[in-house]
Amino acid sequence: MAHDIVFFLAPDDETAAATSLRGPGAAFDSVTCHFIEPDTAMAEWDMYFEDPSADAPGVEQFHGWTWPEYVTAPLNDGVEVFAFPKRLTRALADASPAELEKLAGRWTTRLRSEDGDDMTDDDLPAVLRGVARLAASAVRTGGGLYSWSF
Repeated sequence: MAHDIVFFLAPDDETAAATSLRGPGAAFDSVTCHFIEPDTAMAEWDMYFEDPSADAPGVEQFHGWTWPEYVTAPLNDGVEVFAFPKRLTRALADASPAELEKLAGRWTTRLRSEDGDDMTDDDLPAVLRGVARLAASAVRTGGGLYSWSF
């Protein structure tokens, strides 16, 4: 599980990859959270938009899903940068507030069932709304949406 996660906008993969050593920092529009797996979150969000349901995906669904691609492979210290799939960026950008609330509820329920008392203290619906705001900006500007984690 990643300790610090930053979802951020960058104009391209090369710029996003350059953040791997120190993180995106204040120069990038971003949303931060803690103690989640960003690639698992992205996969779950992508699954939701592909087939919306109230039920969290099962282990088999996760293993069979196309996962986000690395922009930089994990370093020895655990730092990694992922690019959001374009279809997920578009889906988040186009999502209604009601869709985001349903997805946030499902995501929170899954994390609570897996992590229990060790679940993040972050406001997950607010994190998801922030990432959707970033996605809308990425779609408008033609840039990309990424995650950096440590």
